[in-house]
Amino acid sequence: MTVIYRCQIELHDSLYYATREIGRLYETEPVIHNYALCYALGLVDSEVYSTRVPEEHSYRYFCPEQVPKYEEHLTPLNQQGIYVTPARSLSHTAVLNTWKYANNNYHVEMEKTQKNIPSFGRAKEIAPESKFEFFIISKNSLTEKPLKLPKWIRLGKWMSKAEVEIVETQQVKGSTTEKEFTFPYSLNPLDVMFSHQVISYDVVNMPPVSLIQNVKMRGQYYEFDKITIPVMQYRFRG
Repeated sequence: MTVIYRCQIELHDSLYYATREIGRLYETEPVIHNYALCYALGLVDSEVYSTRVPEEHSYRYFCPEQVPKYEEHLTPLNQQGIYVTPARSLSHTAVLNTWKYANNNYHVEMEKTQKNIPSFGRAKEIAPESKFEFFIISKNSLTEKPLKLPKWIRLGKWMSKAEVEIVETQQVKGSTTEKEFTFPYSLNPLDVMFSHQVISYDVVNMPPVSLIQNVKMRGQYYEFDKITIPVMQYRFRG
């Protein structure tokens, strides 16, 4: 029996990560990538590197090597039967902040910079009290191994504080047949392209993998509170 958790996130700080750069405007899209959620929720940890990384360090907020290892880190979640969807906005507002770098060495000869570092810009951030929703699909039963999530997590470039709440839990059965349906929220295309026939979608451009939403597809699914959720697992570019 599969268990689906409907979860919500409420921001207590402004959330910033540059999903889009328009000149000197760095914009944060009101969606949280499912890779980021896996790290923030502590579902990916650095136990496999325990001989090299101190125990207090975790891949949630610390990585000794600045090299993405999504396949290496997320494959164990497939083995555990856990999948996290991207988080969509339930309600949000945006704020614009202007930042600049200034040189305080007023009495030195001005030299041309050797690095392409912006001297000023504007960051469009998601304001505190904004709320997001996402789903966790788990093959572990509620009685044998219920999922435990942290109440507080950190998100984005500023390590913004956010509160996590499980608002609904439901046991579901995966379909044995396929049907055509539309999932209105965001999905990671890598996780559905191989297992479903994707008919149409809208693109949300953001790194490291652009998401898709309003996805019309055909394949196996779960029924959760009048929402049809595709059966998914983490997949990676081969």
